[in-house]
Amino acid sequence: MMEPGLFYRERVKALENELKRLQQKKSSFGWLRLGAIAAIVVAFYLLWSLGIGYVIIVSLGLLIIFIRLLLADLKNKAAIEYTNYLIRINNDELQFFHGNYTIFPNGIEHIHSDHLYANDLDIFGPNSIFQYVNRTSSEMGSRQLAAYLEAPAKAEIISERQTSLKELAQKIEWIQDLQAKGKEKRISFSTKNRLENWITEPPVFSRFKPWKWLRYLLPAIIFSIVAFYIFDKISSSVFYLSLLLFAAIAYQVNKYVAPIHETLSKIADEIDILSVSIEHIENTTFESPLLKELQTVLFRENKNVSQDIKRLHKLLDRLDLRYNLVLSLPLNILLLWNLQQMLGLEKWKSEQQENIQKCFNTLGHMEALCSFGILHFNKPGWAFPGIVPEFFIIEGKGIGHPLIPETKVVRNDIKITGDGEIMLVTGSNMAGKSTYLRSIGVNVVLAMAGAPVYADHLQLSCVQMISSMRVTDNLAESTSTFYAELKKLKTIIEKVNAGEKVFILLDEILRGTNSLDRHTGSVALVKQLIKHHAAAIIATHDLELAKLIEAFPSNIINYHFDVQVSNDELFFDYLLKPGVCNSLNASILMKKIGIEL
Repeated sequence: MMEPGLFYRERVKALENELKRLQQKKSSFGWLRLGAIAAIVVAFYLLWSLGIGYVIIVSLGLLIIFIRLLLADLKNKAAIEYTNYLIRINNDELQFFHGNYTIFPNGIEHIHSDHLYANDLDIFGPNSIFQYVNRTSSEMGSRQLAAYLEAPAKAEIISERQTSLKELAQKIEWIQDLQAKGKEKRISFSTKNRLENWITEPPVFSRFKPWKWLRYLLPAIIFSIVAFYIFDKISSSVFYLSLLLFAAIAYQVNKYVAPIHETLSKIADEIDILSVSIEHIENTTFESPLLKELQTVLFRENKNVSQDIKRLHKLLDRLDLRYNLVLSLPLNILLLWNLQQMLGLEKWKSEQQENIQKCFNTLGHMEALCSFGILHFNKPGWAFPGIVPEFFIIEGKGIGHPLIPETKVVRNDIKITGDGEIMLVTGSNMAGKSTYLRSIGVNVVLAMAGAPVYADHLQLSCVQMISSMRVTDNLAESTSTFYAELKKLKTIIEKVNAGEKVFILLDEILRGTNSLDRHTGSVALVKQLIKHHAAAIIATHDLELAKLIEAFPSNIINYHFDVQVSNDELFFDYLLKPGVCNSLNASILMKKIGIEL
């Protein structure tokens, strides 16, 4: 694959050249339309003396040319807008390469206060993992990407996703086309819900069986009456009375049409975007099983679902004519226009009750996978983790935190190769313990979602992660910090006691109580984790806790981060080292803020 930064720069350059060409065409179309209008005026002037027939024929020809120019200009304007979207997409990726990923939606709407690990690891919200990887355009894509990050997938699904991402990374231009189509109007859950609610409602017109033949009979009658009136076969009073009667029928029909149309007209634009997005997915060739499976859903009885969605959009466009005061009255009197469109809509929904849900779901999954595909393209040095069947194993080299700039990140290793094995990480303040836990945590989240990870190498068990790192009080619920932590620990203990396969990250256990209780409780918790064969990393300032290795030599692994002190200045290397930390820095820090020791 081409180096990502170079690809985006060249892509922007090519698109900007294309944009200049389209803008030149726009200018040419403006002059050509003006010329067509001028030609019509000149034709009237020069040909009038030759006869009205010449004027009409030439003017009609010039008018056809004008309309074709107008349609071509509209198509060109759409191409300009589309090209601008693509330029913005590529410029956003260049911003990403300069360390600015905050331009992407941060998924703050997906935050749940009681999630097992998301809040501790900054999975959602500003400066989050979600914001780092998110390239979705629709609300269902955003929700699906969040679902991938919120819960671990099964091993076979992780493998399928990894295969699909490798293929998608080869289709970056195709992904960008899908993104650009979604930029025009974001497909929302509101549209999805409106459409699904309408589909599940009983039909208003088609359940009245006579409409099946009245929809044809009544227009035939009124057209016959108009013809008879033109040829003086019926009186004016009969004619006007008939028009009044058919206007009354149209009015009664419209009373039932109006509320349905009000609901559906609000989703027409998004339905159009849905159809072109689904068509884009239908019209490509995939090799990986997961992408093929998603694509297969979009075909029914040798027919593309996108065509059915387009048919819905056309029906809604036709129904919009009821808002046109000039056309609505004659169309509804002569053709029962609103009724015809409603019967078409009700026939459509009877055929599409199952398909429409699949369309939204497929688009959501595809956008989420494309986000990970772009991540793989942007970070070719990241590794795809190997998933092992045994519990518990995690072994990795060169693991870093994705949100720390590459010029500053320090990458470390990890190795836990058995259940009931507890990694204790001691260290002084600011030495890197919490960052290390979060680095491991976010990469496990990415691995369990099927994404590449920021590591040279990583293999791990398929596991549910749970953490207690960032615990705060809740005044609304009258919950202290200590009690909030106890609630989190209670969840962990319940899962461990139930024998669930969990990987636990703990940062400073029981920090809200006195040192004696904290040590006693920490020792008891570690022993309970060992007893139930849990796997965990625990960061702590409690050096006494590290002495548990004497009682549990096969279960406790001690590592530490240290600090070097020179002339009352602190120097951190943020490298994980075996053993227990012996360097302390709290007294130096307290002196620096003015505490006299």
